Amino acid sequence: MFYPLPLYVGLRYVRTRSRGFFVSFISWVSMLGVCLGVAALIIVLSVMNGLEAEIRGRMLSLASHATLSADAAHMQSWQSLAERARQVEGVAGVAPFVQTQAMIGRGLQLSAVQIRGVLPGEEPQVSEFGRYLKVGRLDDLTPGSQNVILGAGLAYALQARVGDELTVLVPQVHAEGDAADSDLFEIRPRMQTFTVSGVFEVAVQEHDNVLALVNMEDAAALIGVPGVPSGLRLKFTDIFAAPTAAPRIAEALAGPGVFTVSDWAKENASYFRAVRIEKTMMTLILTLIVAVAAFNIVAALVMVVNEKRTDIAILRTLGVPRRGIVGVFITQGVLIGWIGTLLGVALGLSVALNVETIVPFLERLLGFQMFDADIFYISAVPSEVHAGQVLTIGLVALVLTTCSTIYPALRGAATEPAEALRYE
Repeated sequence: MFYPLPLYVGLRYVRTRSRGFFVSFISWVSMLGVCLGVAALIIVLSVMNGLEAEIRGRMLSLASHATLSADAAHMQSWQSLAERARQVEGVAGVAPFVQTQAMIGRGLQLSAVQIRGVLPGEEPQVSEFGRYLKVGRLDDLTPGSQNVILGAGLAYALQARVGDELTVLVPQVHAEGDAADSDLFEIRPRMQTFTVSGVFEVAVQEHDNVLALVNMEDAAALIGVPGVPSGLRLKFTDIFAAPTAAPRIAEALAGPGVFTVSDWAKENASYFRAVRIEKTMMTLILTLIVAVAAFNIVAALVMVVNEKRTDIAILRTLGVPRRGIVGVFITQGVLIGWIGTLLGVALGLSVALNVETIVPFLERLLGFQMFDADIFYISAVPSEVHAGQVLTIGLVALVLTTCSTIYPALRGAATEPAEALRYE
């Protein structure tokens, strides 16, 4: 005979066909529910990971992983600061920048704009600007050219095309009288004319609707600090290292308190917080599918216990202890839950890893397009499987299904042999 005995009897109960149809049906439904719940969790979270990564990549296409900003006095020797930053392990690129808020207008059209001055030769080190440039070239932003590259949304708002001239106004505060003693200030706009030389489209409002790129020297002259950048933009080999590495680099370059440090996680905190909350809620909702399947396992095992009262009594009279009876029904329930979990993981991974093939096939088969390229910037469904999430989902499903076996097993162990055999 196969030992241990509870495991042998539990496996026999799973395989037996003498059980009523309804009990077997509930067991199969329980297994299917666990399978579908686990698969749905893996697929949905993988697609959400893919969408998050896609949007994060677009958001950081023109933004840096981190920025170090300082006043003009500390940025006079920016070349040496940039060279020292490049020597830090984990830093993939460094580029200077000038950034200011302004108003930009064409005719009667006027819009708020964020002017960013860049060096065309060094900008590719920290961004993927070239991927999203629809018209023009970054090399057109030569010193003194007064050329500007607009975001697609901003160009549309201004009705601006390549070759059009735009007026840029930067407000500056001036003290009246003696600058040291006067409490009176006035705002005098500094104005310059720029020529549209290109248009980019990243499909992120924060870039397309408000950002305009010019040469760094032109931007520095516009705000009145010729040749001096506002700070340094950093790119890291590991994007998630930026929040902790950037402050250390700033302190190593110029000491504490000199640089104002910002990073991608801080600048986009509200967006990523919303995504995290959404993923958490989706996880909780889909986990309910597994929980319902676990309740079905409870129901199936309770019915098995009622059906096997005579078998339990015989086992008890043969000397099987209560814990042995508990082991019999735990074995049966755990086997149902674990098979469902493994099938769910296999199904979820199969779909999640092949979303880019499955979705186009379904679109052709059913004659619809999930993300119309004319409406949505992201026309394909991305997927990104995280091993840690898959492992967590599998473990949670295993724990839920295992816990669901405890009550029926204890109920079976509480069966009194004499009571069960009285009317047999």
